[in-house]
Amino acid sequence: MNSSSFAPKAPPVHITDTSVFINLHACGQGERILAAVPNEIIVARVVECELDNETSRATGEHAFLERLVHSKIVTVVDFTDEEFELFDELVRDLDDGEAATIAIAAKRHFIPIIDERKGRARAAMHVGKEPLWSLDLIRHSSVVNTIGGAAGIEALYLALRIGRMRIPFDRVDEVIALIGEQRARECTCLPGYKARFGA
Repeated sequence: MNSSSFAPKAPPVHITDTSVFINLHACGQGERILAAVPNEIIVARVVECELDNETSRATGEHAFLERLVHSKIVTVVDFTDEEFELFDELVRDLDDGEAATIAIAAKRHFIPIIDERKGRARAAMHVGKEPLWSLDLIRHSSVVNTIGGAAGIEALYLALRIGRMRIPFDRVDEVIALIGEQRARECTCLPGYKARFGA
């Protein structure tokens, strides 16, 4: 048998929605996080265009993505005709970035990273598996090992407080344990915030 038969498979390609870059920029460690993730990171041209606006230029989000592309940490891709057809269908009830991310993921068998509930549901339908969360990037074992525990926890806190990152309900306790209850009270985006901490 050829020895190449035992060669390890390359990690699956990830394709990220616009909100993921907003969260990664907010956390202050975005470039280091994506550089540490072993997966190839792809972004749709539509997402790049979504961040090319006055607000994102003022906040630095647009420049953040441009640096990632220039450093070859992230690769921008355009639609094929087939992907554009699916995008055109999805964009009727989803944001442009979500629709583009799902369309490309579905046709190229990439794993989408989407945090919004409706986008996640549509991604699961078209891709055939649950998409990842921004949280999965920030808490990836390779990331934590690379940037260190304290920096990783600070990045998580800032993504929640500044980026208002959405996370799954079943990981709220884990996240609060990491950042501490006092800091968690500053993160009103946490699922079940009012029930847990009050108004």
